[in-house]
Amino acid sequence: MATENPNWGYKRIQGELLKLGHQVASSTIRRILRRARIPPASARHTDTTWRQFLRTQASTMLACDFFHVDCAFTLQRIYVLFVLEVGSRYVHVLGTTTNPDGGWTTQQIRNLVMDLGVRVDEFRVLVRDRAGQFAASFDAVLADVGITTVKIPPRCPRANYYAERFVRTVRSELTDRMLILNQRHLRAVLAEYVRHYNGRRPHRSRELRPPRPTHPVANLNSQRIKRQQVLGGLINEYERAA
Repeated sequence: MATENPNWGYKRIQGELLKLGHQVASSTIRRILRRARIPPASARHTDTTWRQFLRTQASTMLACDFFHVDCAFTLQRIYVLFVLEVGSRYVHVLGTTTNPDGGWTTQQIRNLVMDLGVRVDEFRVLVRDRAGQFAASFDAVLADVGITTVKIPPRCPRANYYAERFVRTVRSELTDRMLILNQRHLRAVLAEYVRHYNGRRPHRSRELRPPRPTHPVANLNSQRIKRQQVLGGLINEYERAA
């Protein structure tokens, strides 16, 4: 308990043990901790790390970022803006553009706020980097609905690691394995991939469950497994046949 809860003193541990049915004096707890070379709470307590902050705020947090895709035929670089609901890992692809300026980015976040509807009250924080595409009007739209924008330190992409993890996933599972012809093609494949990601893809952070499962509950009476191909067979989904 002392190592897992650095700010717990002897009395706090005594109270927790009492709930578990163990009556132990605080002096005994102090003696046991000293024998294990575990210092008092005043020496063990440390400031909350950024990782701990993100985890404790996950259910009310959004993470936002861009990634880019280079088209094979048009040779255009297309930027994709997305927002991730950190608690559920549900992803919203807000739009694609070749010119992600401040006005375009602000309109996309305004669209997200309208799409969330009453659910917007569930979120309190949005984490983003310091890219110039995020204008003051972008933050103002979020502030109007009670969401505080938190900027990560300069040149520290890992501080927004939830969003960075999605970028790695979409690259390894989609954009690095498929030639994107143009912006229209990119929108189509992203829409299909996001349906898979949100509704069918297992997530380790969610005990191997999708953010919002769309597949039916498995009927164990059916012995036959059905495979469904996504994106022309680039990804496979499996379920028991009806």
